[in-house]
Amino acid sequence: MVVREWDPAGASEAEIESVVAALNEVLTADLPSDPRWRTTGMRDYLAEVMPGERRVCWLVGADAAPDLPAGAGAVGHASLLLLGDIGVVEVLVHPAARHRGTGRALVAAAVRRAYAEGLASIGVEAVGGTPATKFWESLGFRCAYVEMRSVLDLAAVDPVAVRAMAAAVPGDYRVEFHPGGLPERLLEVYAAAKASRRDAEPSDLELRPSSYDAHRLAESLATLNRRGMRPYLVLAVHQPTGAVAALTEVVAPSQHPARADQYDTIVVPAHRGLGLERAVKARMLIELQAAEPHLAEVQTWNALVNDPMAEVNAELGFRPDREWREYEADVLDLIRQLNG
Repeated sequence: MVVREWDPAGASEAEIESVVAALNEVLTADLPSDPRWRTTGMRDYLAEVMPGERRVCWLVGADAAPDLPAGAGAVGHASLLLLGDIGVVEVLVHPAARHRGTGRALVAAAVRRAYAEGLASIGVEAVGGTPATKFWESLGFRCAYVEMRSVLDLAAVDPVAVRAMAAAVPGDYRVEFHPGGLPERLLEVYAAAKASRRDAEPSDLELRPSSYDAHRLAESLATLNRRGMRPYLVLAVHQPTGAVAALTEVVAPSQHPARADQYDTIVVPAHRGLGLERAVKARMLIELQAAEPHLAEVQTWNALVNDPMAEVNAELGFRPDREWREYEADVLDLIRQLNG
């Protein structure tokens, strides 16, 4: 089996298509209700990263699954996103190439690079109820955090109730909608609102890039757009102070345009108890229906316990779907495990 390092920026269209095809076979086997991905924007999705970050990718060709048709292309793909002192690994293996050492070989390549880069640990996300959880646990990864994914069917949303929620804004607050990014005047106060949750509610491993200062926030929004993932932001401004009191973010990926991803929803502690989280999330749903007419669903993630946003999501119509798990492992332990 040959595992080769692969640069998606310079890859052929056929290779990009084969990665998407393998991903969709994985979804068919493991997450049949999830939307299938398209090749649209996939090269940029894989190649673009935030300044100061790097992503290294690997491919395994169809020789790892000889029963597939000739010319089937990639049957395995892995990436290592280097985020400062931690690396985030993603691995997908075509169902026809499983149980043949394909996944293990891809992880080994990523771990060797992580070691060469001086990383002490790496993390990975895995969906509960799929073969991925047993795979990562068999390699020694420890489950560090669990949250629940919920999915909202936009066709089932009650427009009257949502408009009433969106209108329930206290008089001292102004709600704004910003498609694609933020004006410069809001970057500092918006980043401060995001930082308030990190300081007050440390939770998961932060395997996704985060932005807690104005410069980093602007770079993050620009990177999302370059990756073909259009951000939509709704925020509540406290008019007496100009502070961002609450915010919610949804990203519409061109790679699967029927389902959008809910990112952060935050209410700054000093402004809680006023229903701002309901108002901004409801306003977002109203705006999405106009801005993304092909959008059918929104998915979001919440902690399993003591997450007040889960109640708001239930009011809006989100329904629990699957556990989402974050795993971590020490790089040196993995070196020993994979060489054993």
